[in-house]
Amino acid sequence: MITKKARDYRESDTVEGFFLVKDAQEKSGKNNSKYIDIVFSDDSGDINGKIWNSKDISQYELEVGSIVKVRGVVKSWSSQLQVNVERIRKATEADGVSLSSFVASAPASVNDMFQMVQMYIERIENIQIKQLVSEIIKRKEAKLRYFPAAKTNHHAVRGGLLYHITTMLRLADAIMQIYDFNSDLVYAGVMLHDIEKTTELDSNELGMTSDYTDEGKLLGHIILGIKLVEKVGAELRTDPDILYTIQHMIYCHHYEPEYGSPLKPMFKEAELLHYLDVIDARMYDFDQAEKSIVNGNFSEKIWSLHSRQIYKPTIE
Repeated sequence: MITKKARDYRESDTVEGFFLVKDAQEKSGKNNSKYIDIVFSDDSGDINGKIWNSKDISQYELEVGSIVKVRGVVKSWSSQLQVNVERIRKATEADGVSLSSFVASAPASVNDMFQMVQMYIERIENIQIKQLVSEIIKRKEAKLRYFPAAKTNHHAVRGGLLYHITTMLRLADAIMQIYDFNSDLVYAGVMLHDIEKTTELDSNELGMTSDYTDEGKLLGHIILGIKLVEKVGAELRTDPDILYTIQHMIYCHHYEPEYGSPLKPMFKEAELLHYLDVIDARMYDFDQAEKSIVNGNFSEKIWSLHSRQIYKPTIE
């Protein structure tokens, strides 16, 4: 029986329960000893696991997407929690566990989110921008229904990419109540900036990503997104100025060269897109961290938030 969720465990806790295997890789330590690095998951999130001194990964049934029963102890290493696995086996039918109970998903209906995206497409007044965005979203619809927005960082859940898009659209609307922007460009940038995560990541229909695709490793979603806009734009005979403008927004949305954007934004809609992306990603990570913190306490260091410990105020 599951006693705790993945995000509830603390150092020195005993683990005895069921998890979904999100990733499992055999690795070598400094002294060339073999160990297995595992990402355990349930509907609350992930926790890392280690099987130390393992001679052969094949002796364990660690298929990605399978449910396993785990026994072990939680330890802290480099400010990150991990389960030192003592015993592990694949769950059987007799255990009575359901796969759906272990899949972390976006906190919104996929159909509702798609309806929202279609509503924003209809708001686009420039017919060529509307046609371009509509066609790309149509081609990506099947994957958007389950794809995460990342392998391990923000919105790394089933439907996370679509949720990221819809929350950014709503945030954009709020900001555009104050400042003057070309809303057509803002909506297009939001809907297309991460669209090629669907090619960059190798995700199954549970929204679990064990690795990046070859294209993802070699090019990344920014370059893939620019290529997609070029391809679809050519088919639709979209005005080149529109294509360059939207491609620039995709190109610059990470803002810094070390994050994949060699240029900084050159117009305000591109600048806004970057900050919409940052705000949504950061707030998601803060919200996830807060779930495991008691009021008046601190989290473990959160890598995606620059290894900060997050504090949860006691003030309601």
